[in-house]
Amino acid sequence: MIQLLEHGAYVLEGREIIEESPAARERLLTRFGGEDIAKEEAKKGTMAYRILAEHNTSDNMEQLRIKFDKLTSHDITFVGIIQTARASGLEKFPVPYVLTNCHNSLCAVGGTINEDDHVFGLSCAKKYGGIYVPPHQAVIHQFAREMLAGGGQMILGSDSHTRYGALGTMAIGEGGPELVKQLLSKTYDIAMPKVVGVYLTGKPRHGVGPQDIALAIIGAVFKNGYVNNKIMEFFGDGVANLSVDYRIGIDVMTTETTCLSSIWETDDKVKEFYEIHNRPEAYEELKPEKVAYYDGLVYVDLSEIKPMIAMPFHPSNVYTIEELNANLEDILAEVEKNAFVSLDNSKISYTLRDKIKNGRLYVEQGVIAGCAGGGFENICDAADILRGKYIGNDAFSLSVYPASQPVFMELVKNGRVADLMATGATIRTAFCGPCFGAGDVPANRGLSIRHTTRNFPNREGSKLTSGQIASVALMDARSIAATAANQGYLTAATDLDCEFTKPVYHFDASIYENRVYNGIGNPKPEEEIKFGPNIVDWPSMVELKDNILLRVVSVIHDPVTTTDELIPSGETSSYRSNPLGLAEFTLSRKDPAYVGRAKEVRTMEENRRNGVKNPELSEVFSVISREFSGIEENEVEIGSTIYAVKPGDGSAREQAASCQRVLGGLANIASEYATKRYRSNLINWGMLPFLLDGSEPFEIGDYIFIPEIKRAVADKAEDIKAYVVRREGLQEFTMRLGELTEDERAIIQKGCLINYYKD
Repeated sequence: MIQLLEHGAYVLEGREIIEESPAARERLLTRFGGEDIAKEEAKKGTMAYRILAEHNTSDNMEQLRIKFDKLTSHDITFVGIIQTARASGLEKFPVPYVLTNCHNSLCAVGGTINEDDHVFGLSCAKKYGGIYVPPHQAVIHQFAREMLAGGGQMILGSDSHTRYGALGTMAIGEGGPELVKQLLSKTYDIAMPKVVGVYLTGKPRHGVGPQDIALAIIGAVFKNGYVNNKIMEFFGDGVANLSVDYRIGIDVMTTETTCLSSIWETDDKVKEFYEIHNRPEAYEELKPEKVAYYDGLVYVDLSEIKPMIAMPFHPSNVYTIEELNANLEDILAEVEKNAFVSLDNSKISYTLRDKIKNGRLYVEQGVIAGCAGGGFENICDAADILRGKYIGNDAFSLSVYPASQPVFMELVKNGRVADLMATGATIRTAFCGPCFGAGDVPANRGLSIRHTTRNFPNREGSKLTSGQIASVALMDARSIAATAANQGYLTAATDLDCEFTKPVYHFDASIYENRVYNGIGNPKPEEEIKFGPNIVDWPSMVELKDNILLRVVSVIHDPVTTTDELIPSGETSSYRSNPLGLAEFTLSRKDPAYVGRAKEVRTMEENRRNGVKNPELSEVFSVISREFSGIEENEVEIGSTIYAVKPGDGSAREQAASCQRVLGGLANIASEYATKRYRSNLINWGMLPFLLDGSEPFEIGDYIFIPEIKRAVADKAEDIKAYVVRREGLQEFTMRLGELTEDERAIIQKGCLINYYKD
């Protein structure tokens, strides 16, 4: 089904694979008549290398300084981004910047504050020259596919699922500060990423959808880190067997592999996509060069993949639906066992085996939504499966969210909306809520099957700290429809006989022309920005001092800590325009005591600056002075830190870092960071991204003294000496900061990105 090569591979003409080995050189020499093929030159044969080279502003392809063609954000990120950019000197948007409103669309929490953010966004689009997409018009990534993507281009978005590779666009999801840099005409600095080829062959079985292919790939590459922070490049004879909608459905889920970005070879089907959307000039043919070298290769036989299901609580926890149905008791017991890692079972019990009814798995909810599930083809196929059936009047419900108004309108015109409504399904407008816990929250202990992007703990909207728990399993729209046709009993789409009608899609551009504000190239400096009472400026942050004293306020031993656990999604999203208000929710579902502990340290530091003595600190500095004579309290910056084994999987949201910072955080300590974007967020908010090998020599409440840290950052010190403060003395241990660019070092020293640009 899926094979991972142990070594790199040469790919010839985009079709012939030669795995790197001693014998490979002889094969290449024979293949090219004795001409030696250098690996470094062959690396330039990838589509990714070409696109990166065209966007690199440095003269060094090992250390890239990228400028993107376009930017995009949604309504729980653009306020903070623009506020940061304004504080750093923003005058106008230098590249097309799209502000969509698809996360807080319902305006259901906090009174006026969600709509206030929308009003803020429109006024900024007018003032700085951007595009404003009103609520319910399109989810962020569907609008980008329809109106922004272009062959050979690069797009940066403040959402982790910024992926348009199937359209020939290399797109990257990052935290807000990286977009701030682009808005200030700065660059995205990164070491040249490795490129992993994804060779697709064969044709998917009838009833197997893009989510099935995506989940199979995620299951094969996530846990071993095969594509972590690398670029996935899709090619092979199987690509031609996939519609563009299908390719998009696979591509958007590459985020869950933890890769950096993705790119696909393009063909006449992609050309037709751009023509349908009235942008034929955006098409560019892309394919690997005659010889291309890949740092790894994922071989996918599409014909072998069966309908898949990702069980709670991660997209990589995959099984075939066939396997799950055949081994229900055993697999559900294993899921429950693994849940103990993520859930505090001392407060709440967790089970899925109570969902077994008459020997089958019964689910209470189905959802087809967002950038992954809400595409035209997914919904049409689901309608074909359900036509003439009904979902029943028991607990099971089905909701469908078309990804944009143009998609919705076409589904109305071709009758698929009526077909779905006749089954008992409900149709909603374009909204990302089900993907992050702000829409269709299941009942307590409920099980939801969803064609969306993630199924992390509590991401569906339940609150563990309030005694609530629900579960999400990820599936393809076709198998969700098959399950709905069986009124909630888990069913693979391949188990039903169905003819897919595959209606032609017609795009109506007038929907956007009549409703979307387009100020590209027409900034209006005289326009007044409209602020609501929840839109608050960032608090001031001080420069890094020569010496720091960290107090450990949370220790997390989970194998992976998601950004949803660092700063929960759902209703908290309404407060992302208010740094201090949002910070109150930091780690609230993982470590509810964190905020109180962090505030104690922040107060301690504020008092120290104001000359207020603290007996506990005096004792700590008394111990420090035994080995570091002359160290005074006023020479040391005091802040908090958390330790997590592998933090930062999931969302690009910068608030996972900034909330710690406004509560007085100075650092994270980790064995490794799950994603580049989370580490970048820490750095951009002036926090030290420490790496620690082995077990931690400290616990909650301990103080860690790190002398001459500012010099260590400036001097690129590989090892950082740190000391746990004990009554009997200092316990030395060593940490690292990993690779940092010159700008990143300067940002950390200045205390945050805002300070860096102010200076």
